[in-house]
Amino acid sequence: MYDARKGLGPVLRRESRPALAGLIAAGVSFGITEIFAGLISGGPSLIIAVGSGVIDLSPKFAKDFAIAVFGTNDKLALLISIVVIGLGLGALVGVAGMRKFWIPQLGFAVFGIVAAVAGIAEPQLSPVLALIGALLATSAGMWTLAMLLKLVQAQEMPQPVRDPRLMALGRRSFMRMAGAFAVLAVGTAAGGRVMLERARTIASSRLDVILPAPRDAARQIPEGAMVEAEGIGPIVTPNEDFYRIDTALSIPQVDLSTWTLKIEGLVDRPYELTYDELLDLSRVERHVTLCCVSNEVGGDLVDNAKWLGVPLSELLDRAGLQPEASQIVGMSVDGFTAGFPVDTVYDGRQALVAVGMNDEPLPLKHGFPARLVVAGLYGYVSATKWLDAIVVNRWEEFDGYWIPRGWSKEGPIKTQSRIDVPLNGRTLQPGLQPIAGVAWAQDRGIAKVEVQIGDGGWQETQLGEAISKDTWRQWVLPWDATPGRHVIAVRATDATGETQTAQISSSDPDGATGHHTIVVDVSG
Repeated sequence: MYDARKGLGPVLRRESRPALAGLIAAGVSFGITEIFAGLISGGPSLIIAVGSGVIDLSPKFAKDFAIAVFGTNDKLALLISIVVIGLGLGALVGVAGMRKFWIPQLGFAVFGIVAAVAGIAEPQLSPVLALIGALLATSAGMWTLAMLLKLVQAQEMPQPVRDPRLMALGRRSFMRMAGAFAVLAVGTAAGGRVMLERARTIASSRLDVILPAPRDAARQIPEGAMVEAEGIGPIVTPNEDFYRIDTALSIPQVDLSTWTLKIEGLVDRPYELTYDELLDLSRVERHVTLCCVSNEVGGDLVDNAKWLGVPLSELLDRAGLQPEASQIVGMSVDGFTAGFPVDTVYDGRQALVAVGMNDEPLPLKHGFPARLVVAGLYGYVSATKWLDAIVVNRWEEFDGYWIPRGWSKEGPIKTQSRIDVPLNGRTLQPGLQPIAGVAWAQDRGIAKVEVQIGDGGWQETQLGEAISKDTWRQWVLPWDATPGRHVIAVRATDATGETQTAQISSSDPDGATGHHTIVVDVSG
């Protein structure tokens, strides 16, 4: 009964216990899935499995929105959302369980079914282990909630029956048990994550890899490739700063002792390569700029690196392409696929099965042990990471992962440019100021970059020396800044003579277009 002298505190605390019980029970379920995945080789992290299912089933506008809002943190945001929603639903189930005992049982059963289906759908997970993991998580959640609700229900007995001393004992028992289960939830989740990361590192054996010296080394970066403009990024992007956009919520674990790269499909002589055999063939080194199709005008989902690998044409020639072969499909160990025309492998562009990135083995998050790098094509049709197989087929008989989801089947990179200096919205001092950035048109090269300030005409910039036609070029325009507000735009012209269009379009379905434009103020 409400006591006006004590206020609402005791009532709210008592009423909140079912919700707290459900929240903790959901946390225990999550924790059990993580510790199971960490303890059992091949065991599933059902949080990751559910997240992967969400990615696969989400419409493309949802994916575009997530990338636009969260950038390369989109997967972390999804996982956090799954946990938060799961805990919230657990709290609701706990409240409902005070009225109908079957509701929490049904709620956790639904959770178990969803987790099991998601786990079974993951190509890297054992279906049996996915079922076992879902059963353990569901059972743990049900049992935890039942134990806590029993203590809560003891406090809901009719007033004449209640003994104040027993009530106090019940409150203490609930808080002790709730605290113990909360520690269990956090401990198992954290412990499972630690073990998963350790197992991933052990399985990859990346630290033991020694890359071969290239027989055909990349061209040395010319001294004139970098322009003088404070704040512009390096011409070669460090591995830790290189953008990452893919569908993998959890970095795939690849055991080098059993991994092979398979070349199959419409070939006369299908074969497999071990990692050591692939290393022996990987003696070509090239600078190639990669770009994501989701990169908006002026965006940062584009970077340049030095790649070590074997030309894809050599691997295909060894297999012997059949006459009807028209598409190359990269297949990842996590089930991702991307396809591009056979002709692009033989038209003179760089197309590599890469094993090295900026003088070290591929980082785990960028595709270790091997990935595809194809100059001039957006990553969604070419840049398969964690490569498992290269399958040759007909263009019309297979669509890669993103094509049924509304993206264009062909993904040639558009001519683009970006202003890095000054930053949009900055206030500058009057006088000489650099306007600088990068421009790219892979497989064609950049011939000219122009800047427009306000209503003035287009002014040609100073270009940094090109490394190759497959990399971006830096550019700079010294500007005598005058007081006032200025709108600055940039456009590039590629080596074929095509100038970047001013027409604005979104990245869907085959890459964004328009001129990158910023606004700056120059103080008076």
